[in-house]
Formats: sequence, structure tokens, C-alpha cells
Amino acid sequence: MKNLCMSKWKGVLLIAVCIFLIYTGSASGAGFALIEQSVSGLGNAYAGGSASAEDASTIFYNPAGLTLLKGDQLIVGAHVIMPYVKFHNEGSTHALQGLTGIPLRGDNDGNGGVTKAVPNFYYSRKISDKFSVGIGINAPFGLATEYDRNWVGRYHAIESDVMTVNINPSIAYRINEHWSIGAGVSLQYIKATLSNSIDFGTLDAAGAFFPTLGLAPGSLGLIPQLSDGYASLEGDSWGWGYNLGVIHEFTPNTRMGVAYRSSIKHTLEGDVDFSGVPAGLSPYPLFRDGGIEADLDLPDSVSVSFFHQINAKWMVMADWTWTNWRLFEDLVVEYDNNLQPSTVTTENWKDSYRYSVGLTYLHDKNWTFRVGTAYDTSAVADAEHRTPRIPDSDRIWTALGLGYKISDKFSLDLSYAHLFINDPEINKNPTGEDAIRGGLQGTYDAHINILSAQLNLTF
Repeated sequence: MKNLCMSKWKGVLLIAVCIFLIYTGSASGAGFALIEQSVSGLGNAYAGGSASAEDASTIFYNPAGLTLLKGDQLIVGAHVIMPYVKFHNEGSTHALQGLTGIPLRGDNDGNGGVTKAVPNFYYSRKISDKFSVGIGINAPFGLATEYDRNWVGRYHAIESDVMTVNINPSIAYRINEHWSIGAGVSLQYIKATLSNSIDFGTLDAAGAFFPTLGLAPGSLGLIPQLSDGYASLEGDSWGWGYNLGVIHEFTPNTRMGVAYRSSIKHTLEGDVDFSGVPAGLSPYPLFRDGGIEADLDLPDSVSVSFFHQINAKWMVMADWTWTNWRLFEDLVVEYDNNLQPSTVTTENWKDSYRYSVGLTYLHDKNWTFRVGTAYDTSAVADAEHRTPRIPDSDRIWTALGLGYKISDKFSLDLSYAHLFINDPEINKNPTGEDAIRGGLQGTYDAHINILSAQLNLTF
């Protein structure tokens, strides 16, 4: 029996590893959170996430829900996230525009949307009437935008790619017929790639090299906005956190869940690669390839959910979620080269809130239909602090889903969601940390489509 259990766990982990070897991610929640951790839940716009406990994906939303599951479950799912974020330039300015009369130049339109796939994997096991355990492997945060190298905002961002993999073993205990509690530990990996152009011409004309190298303004003979270089930064990190949950069943058909996921601190370490550096800088220890480091605190969150089965056919659910995005105050990249100034991007984010309601209809023993809507508030404080790496804004979700029971052991869930995004605005000024990057100004046309599929095995 022991060897059988060990073989089952090894098989489960092997499947999960294969899935995440092909993982990529694209943000669709507020900030760069990925709430897409369940296909069945997407059909209800994740209303009732910490109370529904419909399947093993409750490991992410509320581990206490493991006590409500029957038998053992294995879930493999994937979400294809298709964002459309097209920028329209509306009078972007340049630091030297007062002298040259030349604004920030480049292609006026930039579509930074990148289609990505986000997989989910869950396994739950009933130990006894009181104890249940499980493991989830998912991607709670992700980001992917990419623009043409000639677009007007190239000094702010070209490629931005952030992926996470979260390994989340959990345990749950049923105290009595009304109360269940659960807890989990998260071992989290993050990898980030960020790139942008460098306006060496403006750096030269403005004398920005002078404090370090003693070069007079214009001594390299470079032309602003026509002597571009390129920087690509890549780093990764491991961190850990935890999640806690409780479910109270008022009656067998009505329950409330409260769940908490902790913040996770990361220190990303990696390398920077510079290209297109002017020959006149080659004797000096600036813009040299080397090591980098950046601290990043991923936010904690609290969810409160409600679930009620009205009758044998209908279920209704709701959810409120708070995410502590105010932890993301700035992004500072420090270089091993002490003469290379740190790269600073002030974010000044604020907490975000999510409100959702959903409805489920059980047509018969085989077919389940779901619908839901949600409202996400943006984590970005204002247009001055919005960046093209993460053009976040308030959004409204509309979601549909269906479930089909193939046999006593197998079932399939399919879901679709469309996110209406309130046109994000960017209003940068060519001063301070953006003096060389330029005063990027404009609006985005933005929306997101999500298609998801999930296979469930109960045994």
C-alpha cells in the first residue's frame, strides 16, 4: 500500500513538472496578479472562490475547502490569455524639445499585447473524515508585454516578461459539521526579463555622463533619439509564503469562506546585457555587462466569499478580495558595477479590490452551466505613475462556463471570459527619473479574452 501511494505521488508530480516546463504567463488581474487558477471558477468570474470548494482548485482559493471534497481528485487545466493593449500617442514630449523643437519620436501606435498560456495543476486526497491533504502548482503572478523597438515609448519599455511558479502543499481539518480550517505553504519561483532602449544621444547632449566620466556635454557627438542603445535585464529568485483559510457552514447548503495569502519577498539576481553602446564610451566603466539585483515584494491578499445552493438546480455565490499592492512602491535595479547608476521606476501603487457575483445551474447529472461578472479596481495610482510595462486600469469581467461529466471518474470544464478595460492613460513628464526616457503621453485601447479548459479525475 505504501509503495502504491508513493508511485501515485510521483506520477502526480511528474505530470505537474511537464506542464510547467512549458509555462508562460500574462497578467489579467489587477496589477500583475493572475487569478486564473481554476477553469470551473472562471465560469463564475471567481465569485465564491473561497467558499464554493467545487473541486481541488480550492487548494489555491481556500485550503479549508478540501474537507468538502469527495474522494481523491486530480485536475489539469490551462488558460489562454489574449490581451489587446494598443497605445495611441497624444503629444509625447522630450527633455530637449524646448531647444530643438523635436518631440519624443517613434511609431505612434504600439500594441503590447502578448498571448500566453497559464497552466494549473491540483491533487487532493482524503485521509479520513477529518483530514484532507493536497498540492497545487500554479502561477499566481505573471506579466507579458512587448513592443516594437521603434515605438515612441521604447525608452520606457520594450519587452516585459514576468513568470512565477508556485508549489503549494496544503492540509485541512474538519473541526465539526460547521467549521473547517486549512493551511498551506508556498514555495515560489520568479523569473523576470525587462528590456528598453537607451537614448545615448540625449545623455550626451544633456551632459549626463559628466558627473561620472568628466565628459563635457556633446563631446561624443551623438544625436538625441538617433543614437539608441539597448539594455536587457534578466533575473530570478526563490521565496516562500503561506496561505490560511476557514469555512463556516451555516447549513449544508449555505457557507462562507475567508482566506488569506501572505506576501512573498523576492530578491532577484541576474545579469544585464547592453548593446549598441557608442564607441566613445568603450574606454569607460559604464554600460558594461554584469550582475544586477532587485528587490520585489509580491502582495498579500484577503478574500471573503459566500455560497448558497438555492435548490437542486441553482447555486449563487459572491466574493470580495483585497490585494495589498501598496507594497509595490518602486522598482530599483542595482548593478554590480558601482559606477553604473541604479535604474529607478517609481510605481506608487495602491491597494486593489475585487467584487464578483456568480450563478450556477445544474441542468442534469451530466451538464453544469455557469455565469458570472466581476469588477476589479486598478492598482495604479494615476496616469503619471502608469507605465507601458503594466498599463493596468479598472476592468469589468463577463464570464461563461460549462461542465460535462464524461463518466463516473472523468469530467471536463470549459470557460470563457471577456474583460472590458477602462482606457488606460499615460501622462509622463520628461523630468526626474523620466528625463532621458521622455514624457510619454497617450491612451490605450485595451481588452482581454480568456479561453480555458480543465480535465478532472475523481478516484
